[in-house]
Amino acid sequence: MLTCKQFLQELNEFLDESLDPGLRAELQRHVSECPNCWVVYDTTEKTLKVFKGMEPQAVPEPIRARLMDALQRKFKAKGGKCDGGSVDS
Repeated sequence: MLTCKQFLQELNEFLDESLDPGLRAELQRHVSECPNCWVVYDTTEKTLKVFKGMEPQAVPEPIRARLMDALQRKFKAKGGKCDGGSVDS
């Protein structure tokens, strides 16, 4: 029997339907028996459907710059080296 933690670890693949049939059946059984995991699954699935139907929007440059600065600080604080390169490439 799967735990809720195991279900949540496999949720992305479950939603993408990219799991082997045996594991998918186990996850389906768990979500049908666990009301908490069903809520997480149902809400996530509905959210993805909404966003998949939307047109991509550009991030305004001031927000993008702040985000990149914050990510660079976080990365450097963890001992990484960041060249500030584009995330689009």
